[in-house]
Amino acid sequence: MMSTNALVSILPASVFDLSSLRKLEKLCFPVDAWPLLDMIGALTFPNIVRYKAVTIQGEMVGFIAGEIKLGREMGWIATVCVHPDFRRNGIARALMLKAEHEMGQPRVRLTVRESNEGAIRMYEESGYVRVDRWRAYYNGGEDGVVMEKVLNL
Repeated sequence: MMSTNALVSILPASVFDLSSLRKLEKLCFPVDAWPLLDMIGALTFPNIVRYKAVTIQGEMVGFIAGEIKLGREMGWIATVCVHPDFRRNGIARALMLKAEHEMGQPRVRLTVRESNEGAIRMYEESGYVRVDRWRAYYNGGEDGVVMEKVLNL
């Protein structure tokens, strides 16, 4: 268990967190929230690392899921989200570091909406660089920026 500014604890997530994850995803990604079956998969499939940020009161205020791409020496951050009231407190970075470590791959990639400047800045400050652009990747036709971090394993 890891503490982040004494606000939250980073804990493994499980299928028992489905209801809380659904609420958090809809709040963080009103247009791009995962469908129910994708959330169940993220919480149950093998080769997925999943962590939640939880307040002392037990409220889930952050979540991350990362897929280990076997045979490709790469991890893929499928989603990372933090409740708007808890942003800019280091929670996303703590979740990212935990997932990167647990995936144990030399490279980690993710995609982010081109307009999400705050997230892009945080990823760049965390060592990610832009490596690709996926045209019209997101709902509404917005491009996705693919970013990669090379880890020193």
